[in-house]
Amino acid sequence: MNFSGRYQLQSQENFEPFMKAIGMPDDLIQKGKDIKGVSEIVQDGKHFKFTISTGSKVIQNTFTLGEECELETMTGEKVKTVVQLEGDNKLVTTFKGIKSVSEFNGDTVTSTMTLGDIVFKRISKRI
Repeated sequence: MNFSGRYQLQSQENFEPFMKAIGMPDDLIQKGKDIKGVSEIVQDGKHFKFTISTGSKVIQNTFTLGEECELETMTGEKVKTVVQLEGDNKLVTTFKGIKSVSEFNGDTVTSTMTLGDIVFKRISKRI
């Protein structure tokens, strides 16, 4: 499956509790909670480039499936991790106690980040 495309956030659950748990300042949480961010994914074989734009903040991450990489988190921190493909439609990684799963289903991406008992879920649609 090719994951390339542009996706816009449609809905999210548990944004504020998750952002508080990862240490995001309250003012940034308030600014970010209503922004309909856009993610652009460019896939070339096992190599991926993710560009995530939320308002004026842009995070760009590149990785190759199964190889260690450095990703920038929502708080701006850099973490080392390995992104794996599960089945043919899920990108999965774990960093700093957070499990991140992005599941692609047609024109919809469901991203779930789990930290302890907090599950932050975002649903985006291809644009």
